[in-house]
Amino acid sequence: MEVQKYAVLVAGGSGSRMGSEVPKQFLPLAGKPILLHTIEQFLKIDNIQIILVLPEKDIAYWQEIGANQSVATAYHQSITIVTGGKSRFLSVKNGLAHVEENSLVAVHDGVRPLVSKEIIERSYKVAEQMGNAVTSVQLKDSIREVGENQQNHAVERTRFRLMQTPQTFRSDIIKKAFNVEEQGFFTDCASVLEFAGYTINLIDGSYENIKVTTSEDLIIAEALLKNK
Repeated sequence: MEVQKYAVLVAGGSGSRMGSEVPKQFLPLAGKPILLHTIEQFLKIDNIQIILVLPEKDIAYWQEIGANQSVATAYHQSITIVTGGKSRFLSVKNGLAHVEENSLVAVHDGVRPLVSKEIIERSYKVAEQMGNAVTSVQLKDSIREVGENQQNHAVERTRFRLMQTPQTFRSDIIKKAFNVEEQGFFTDCASVLEFAGYTINLIDGSYENIKVTTSEDLIIAEALLKNK
């Protein structure tokens, strides 16, 4: 029997860095809200249930948008809307509360609309085998570590990775890991899992799997979609 798959999509951005009053996940990208592009990618996966985590103030706005979008309407039974928390950690935790036992769950940024079906499928496969699968890419540029008084030195970039999402887990492992008090160094789900004592399994992501945070990111995302 195939394992049930979940996707917790966290969409809590404000749009301030975009210079927009509209939350960034709702900004138009190629004629559709960024968030809808993300949802569409996960709906390509068989046996998927999407848990959409939104700030309480944005839920009515999303429902209004979704009512006018054929994909969101057609798949409404596959999408559960959950109210987010005051931090990303708490928002993910709220989403995980709706994930059944003995399942697989991918946690993904709602504003990473260009994630490929192949990456999503690979993350579920590796997580089922290894317990977790965390998407990352190699650094392209040289990096330097900066200390006190702007003292800095070169660091070997091959020793580092840029973290992306999805970050995918067996449900029992990640739900147990999130049953702790939030820590300041919890920057993503992988850091929470590591705090719980687990080894992180990295999988290859893509440089196209960008997080749309600034107006420049939106331009790049538009160009990438046109290229496809």
